[in-house]
Amino acid sequence: MIYVMWEFQVAPENRSKFETAYKGDGIWAQLFQRDAAYVETILVRSDEHAGTYLTIDVWKNRESYLQFKQRFAADYAKIDKDCEALTDSERLIGIFEKIV
Repeated sequence: MIYVMWEFQVAPENRSKFETAYKGDGIWAQLFQRDAAYVETILVRSDEHAGTYLTIDVWKNRESYLQFKQRFAADYAKIDKDCEALTDSERLIGIFEKIV
C-alpha cells in the first residue's frame, strides 16, 4: 500500500465546501474510484491549527497510482482547477509506503 499525503490551508469561509470536495466520498474520491487500485481517501483536520487539513489517498501500489494520474490527467486537472479556489495553499507532503 502507498499513502499519498497532501496538506491544505483553508480559509473559514471555504471549509465546508472543502470538506465536501475532499472527504472520502467527495469529488476527488469519486475520480479515484475509477481505478481498481484505489483503496480510500482519508480527510483529517488539525485541532491545533485551524484551517489545516491533510488528505491521505490510499492506493494498492505506486505504479497503479502513477498510471492512474496519466490515464485521467485531463479529469484530474479539471477537478484541481475547480477546487483551487477552496484552498489558500496546498502542498504534497509525499508518497509513503506501508511497512509490513
